[in-house]
Amino acid sequence: MYSLRVCNVLRNGALKSEVVARGFAISSVNNDNHKCKVLVVGGGAGGCAVAAKLSSKLGEGKVTILEPADKHYYQPMFTLIGGGIKTLKDSYRPMSKVLPTLAKWVKDSAVKFEPENNTVYTANGDKIEYEFLLVATGLQLNYDKIPGLVDALSIPKGKVCSNYSPKYVDRTYQALQAFKSGNAIFTYPNSPVKCPGAPQKILYIGEHYLRKSKKRQNANVIYNSSLPVIFGVKHYADQLWKIVEKRDIKVNLRTNLIEVIPDKNQAIFENLDKPEEKFTTDFELLHVTPPMGAPDALASCKNLVTETGFVDVDKDTLQHVRYDNVFAIGDCSASPNSKTAASVAAQSQVVYKNMIAVMHGVKPSQVFNGYASCPLVTGYNTCIMAEFDYSLTPLETFPIDQSKERISMFYMKKDLMPPLYWHLLLNGLWNGPGFARKMMHFSLK
Repeated sequence: MYSLRVCNVLRNGALKSEVVARGFAISSVNNDNHKCKVLVVGGGAGGCAVAAKLSSKLGEGKVTILEPADKHYYQPMFTLIGGGIKTLKDSYRPMSKVLPTLAKWVKDSAVKFEPENNTVYTANGDKIEYEFLLVATGLQLNYDKIPGLVDALSIPKGKVCSNYSPKYVDRTYQALQAFKSGNAIFTYPNSPVKCPGAPQKILYIGEHYLRKSKKRQNANVIYNSSLPVIFGVKHYADQLWKIVEKRDIKVNLRTNLIEVIPDKNQAIFENLDKPEEKFTTDFELLHVTPPMGAPDALASCKNLVTETGFVDVDKDTLQHVRYDNVFAIGDCSASPNSKTAASVAAQSQVVYKNMIAVMHGVKPSQVFNGYASCPLVTGYNTCIMAEFDYSLTPLETFPIDQSKERISMFYMKKDLMPPLYWHLLLNGLWNGPGFARKMMHFSLK
């Protein structure tokens, strides 16, 4: 256990508690004012990585992190938890153990952004003034936007499940185990999502589980996706079509879940190309990827975001298009890359170097190429390691055809990537596989 020192002091008539954990202060304050050089809003992968780099460069107390959560989850592991390969306990660490020790942690959430005044307000009534801002809030899960879904997810040991939240992820494996016969439906919403490959990963794991448990002959496995393609990169989509055909998985594109009827185990879908066309389907298992969007507090700041609610940054430098002292990283950014942890790793060095440049009055010059990686797990021992850039052109690290299912890539996803995340990425020491890619491909020349 890490040591804790708690002190309470009165400041401006408000009770202020500060906890010093692993060497950094945790502040829980009511109606207090803070000033900092750099404010990082969000303690997820992007916030942690860049905060670690900046605090190491700028020194103790220069970086403040605004983050309300007690736990930090390695969200890419949720797919494996849904298949019974990992447990929820494997997927998280205390937030106090992953945030950089040289930074100050304000354990609160942002409720209002005022970039014109270099200010963020918190839920506890604090006012935080900054010189530079990094927005790293991630995405908001909007389960409530599908009528009946939250009620269905509240039924103990029910047939509706979702890998996207730690609150619900254990339900997926329970639903697979309880499956007897009928429709096993997996959905992709009509919205941006974090890790766009994840809705398919659990589809393939689920189908494999049904084969292993000798239930497949009684199952009709269906993938209903709002997208017009099975995957955005043709190089990998061609292989995925072969997989679904071989495994007799029915794929319905431009098909969006709009309602769940829990007491009847029915789901209502719409045809996005013909919205007047709706149909109802019975299910024995329904895995739902919820609609997602920018957090409400962020989306409501029209000066900061695009019409869709994401931080309006230059896609190359990740600097805000109007506020030079504002940057964004990860899922909350409007940069048109796939929203994955691998993208965050590649973005982190770009954001860090460009922020330092701006601090020195220099125009940012580092460029993000849109790199994303999606380990498309296709079962309990195979994976397609998709890597690509802004143009959806493959940008593969290894000198092999990564569009093929491989056992090696599965174990890379399962066993190598988690420690890389915890020990390197979150500490600002992993900027993606760009250097390794150059070395591997150079050796073949």
